[in-house]
Amino acid sequence: MSDPQAIIRLQFLEEAEEYLGTIEKELVDLSQASDRRSQVDLILRAAHSIKGGAAMMGFNTLSELAHQLEDFFKVMRSGKNFDQSLERQLLQGVDRLHQVLQVNRQGTDPSPQWLESQVQPLFAVLREQFGDPQPDADLAMLSEEAGDDMRSLLFESEVEGCLQRLESVLQTPEHPCLLEEFAIVAQELAGLGQMLELSQFSQFCTSIAELLEQQPTDLRATATKILKDLRHCQALVLTQQINALPSQFVAQDQSPEGITLEANSGLAETFPQTKEVIHQNQITATRNSENIQSSLTVAEARQLDFTPETITTQTLHPPINATDLTSEINQARTVRVGIQQLEDLSELFGELNIERNGLSLQLKRMRQLLQTLKTKVRRLEQSSFELRSTTDRAATATTAFSLVGSGGSSWHQNFDILEFDRYSPLHLVSQDVMETIVQIQEITSDIETNLEETEQTEQSLRRTAKQMQGRLTQVRMRPFADLVNRYPRMIRQLGQEYGKDVRLIINGENTLVDRAILELLADPLLHLVRNAFDHGVESPQLRQSRDKSPTATIEVSAAYRGNQTVITIRDDGCGVDLQKIRQRAQRMGLDQSSLEAASDRELLDLIFEPGFTTAEQVTELSGRGVGMDVVRTNLQQIRGDIQIETKPNQGTTFTITVPFSLSVARVLLIEVSNILVAIPTDVIEEIIELNPSWILNSAGQTVLNLDEILVPLLQLDQWFQFSRPCPPISLDGVPTINQPTVLLVNQGNSFVGIQVDRYWGEQEVTIRQVNSTIPLPPGFSSCTILGDGRIVPLVDTFSLLQWIQNSNVPSRLSLKAIQPATYQLPSQKSILIIDDSINVRRFLANILEKAGYRVEQAKDGQEAIDKLKDGLKVEAAICDVEMPRLDGYGFLTQVKNIVAGANLPIAMLTSRSGDKHRRLALNLGAAAYFTKPFREPELLQTLQELIQVKQS
Repeated sequence: MSDPQAIIRLQFLEEAEEYLGTIEKELVDLSQASDRRSQVDLILRAAHSIKGGAAMMGFNTLSELAHQLEDFFKVMRSGKNFDQSLERQLLQGVDRLHQVLQVNRQGTDPSPQWLESQVQPLFAVLREQFGDPQPDADLAMLSEEAGDDMRSLLFESEVEGCLQRLESVLQTPEHPCLLEEFAIVAQELAGLGQMLELSQFSQFCTSIAELLEQQPTDLRATATKILKDLRHCQALVLTQQINALPSQFVAQDQSPEGITLEANSGLAETFPQTKEVIHQNQITATRNSENIQSSLTVAEARQLDFTPETITTQTLHPPINATDLTSEINQARTVRVGIQQLEDLSELFGELNIERNGLSLQLKRMRQLLQTLKTKVRRLEQSSFELRSTTDRAATATTAFSLVGSGGSSWHQNFDILEFDRYSPLHLVSQDVMETIVQIQEITSDIETNLEETEQTEQSLRRTAKQMQGRLTQVRMRPFADLVNRYPRMIRQLGQEYGKDVRLIINGENTLVDRAILELLADPLLHLVRNAFDHGVESPQLRQSRDKSPTATIEVSAAYRGNQTVITIRDDGCGVDLQKIRQRAQRMGLDQSSLEAASDRELLDLIFEPGFTTAEQVTELSGRGVGMDVVRTNLQQIRGDIQIETKPNQGTTFTITVPFSLSVARVLLIEVSNILVAIPTDVIEEIIELNPSWILNSAGQTVLNLDEILVPLLQLDQWFQFSRPCPPISLDGVPTINQPTVLLVNQGNSFVGIQVDRYWGEQEVTIRQVNSTIPLPPGFSSCTILGDGRIVPLVDTFSLLQWIQNSNVPSRLSLKAIQPATYQLPSQKSILIIDDSINVRRFLANILEKAGYRVEQAKDGQEAIDKLKDGLKVEAAICDVEMPRLDGYGFLTQVKNIVAGANLPIAMLTSRSGDKHRRLALNLGAAAYFTKPFREPELLQTLQELIQVKQS
């Protein structure tokens, strides 16, 4: 999908799916919860996050239904009795949201007919059961968080009364006693601050009184500013931000509060140049909104819901312990990373792994060359010794001859041969050669030392790369719980519907499974669990008659075994009736004598055949003849396998084995028609050196006679046909089996032999996808790259055998032109987006980037404050209200103390649409207030005008 906004919308739907999973899990556990209030709060937050995010993304139906669920949960929070009937109805409501979400995922909206028939009746029943939430439900939630203390009560009565009195005086045209009234109120509030131990507030009011004693010239402007700042202080006390209270009154207003964009606010007075702009196009966050009053009572403010808007990523996306795959998930800070980024990182590591293998191969070759060099040097040493002996003998003979021939006339006649050495030119040359040989020996020793150090470095690199591969593999994985967390509810509902008492046990919830494998395991595992409930578990009465507990047990476990992940589904039911399988197979046309002679393993394998079922009647759970064959087919696609064990009246166990990762595999390197290919080891049952006498022809088919068992034999060289012959393979070393070989492939209930020319050994390789508009030939899924840079295709054994057996011919494909990607240059103007939902940030970033802005992001108010303190410069900010660590109100308060944020216009964007939230935000200094969903043109226009006002 190329549209960034569409991608963000889909990512939000994934986030909403996780929220629904949270609601579902907490509802199932609610009846046994020790702290019910905190669990309901968690459910409320999840529903609220779906409501706000869905409205912003344009999923109106999903937002409305989530809003209704949120109302029901508010009633639950107030103490409504919770029983199984309500649990079932609420879970059905969650199911409806799941269905709406799936429809939205396909790019459409639910039809009105479906909503009228499937959704509205259910929610009408829920509305009748729960009723509407009390008007003060939000107030109660705020009271619990903010604390119903003396400060709040006094600010509700005393402070509010004083401020209303000042407003009435200020609105009187003649302004009688304006100075006296404000001075008296300032003194009263200063005393109140001392009584309540609000020293900063007391100092602030004292500074106002001192200023008024000086009788300022522009009294009306000063009084307006005093009233505005006192309202701001009131809002800080209401939101329990006592530390943010100012201690000194500043007469000249340079705060962001002065650029609040409301049609009836003081914007035109603070910035006269914008008066005409406001008159022509009123800048408000929502159309037809009511005029915002400057006053806000404590009672109204306490009705604000400060419930965090999203569930923190520590719960939804637990980090992975890097030292133990099965360790408990650590609740550390996490970050969402796009799947494509992980894929890119995996590709880069694959390149690194290939280069490392190439380095290992080159070092191996250098070691071989060094061994050859050392052998040659030893020969040189021997030759040097022989040369020295020869030259010494020749020099001695020549010297003796010279002495005799000279008649003893030379000065050296006084010395004999033993007393004085004589050197001929031949001796000097040989001496030089021998010295060179010694130098070569020293260089050879240095090369060996350096090579040993390089090999040690390569071994360290290999260990580090292996650790990095393990970490990267973990990042690509998801906990097994993501797959099975909905099973408890499903088993409970099935038990209520079919009258069975079943206890579901899940082991290895934190076992990590590759995301791609996890997705393909979803349907097979769900079918096996439902199959265990339907075929395996008996009714409570039947179990008691067999001296068994009336409560049956289904156990789902996940664990590691070597480089594989093993998943088991075990029940303590009646087991598989082999006689039923024989009878059903006979009715399907299988030979009775063969069935009687078949082993238990062969009979059990029949349940994986298409259309096979032992159910006597068709139900919603079974009897349709589909399912188990799809289970095996899906597992074969990920190089998985399934085995079944059963004991009468004791139960059945299904064991699923899948690769630990789809990005790394152990393969066999084989040669066919001078082509090197790789086959995964997990599909190979046995490797056999071919004896030509074993090959037979039976009914026109080539078979292999293995211990009187005829196995179909496929000769790959007959299927690998090319327009020209391929050159012989040149690899280091020799083949492990240098003759025709048969690979015995397990196809579930049968075997197939694949004949190859040579077997070159086994390796662990990185699997690489082939990105091309031309598809790979049938039977090939991807490739790998060896250390010498050789590209080796990876065989998809299942599809290759299927293609050969069906004699399919690959169809031609037409090439389509690839359109180059287009990019937009970033704008110089920067906007800071502050929201705890990554999908909301991406959605807004996409809108702003298309409009020409450069976007900076922060996940909460605290991160935004830190970035601004570190020097981040932006022209405006868009801020959510409810966020972890530091919410939007806290950000509005603290940003004024930062140089970069003193005049920063801030637009609030939240799902809280009430005027109470709006007024509080504006009193704290917000420049605009938007609610989700918002109108994109209106947001962009407001940002543009905010920036213009700031720059002017």
